[in-house]
Amino acid sequence: MDKRIYLCLAHMSGKEQGFIKEAFDTNWVVPLGPNVNAFEDELKHFVGQDKEVVALSAG
Repeated sequence: MDKRIYLCLAHMSGKEQGFIKEAFDTNWVVPLGPNVNAFEDELKHFVGQDKEVVALSAG
């Protein structure tokens, strides 16, 4: 595979507090929810529709 996904330290863009507030307001304070689903869908589109992706969380 010639595409690489580079990993790096977390970057805070300023939008994080809004996402945290949304998670609490919508009661999605679990490692799943609409934002995770959207991330998986966008990543699947990026790597190719013939691939499957899953977001994992630890901690």
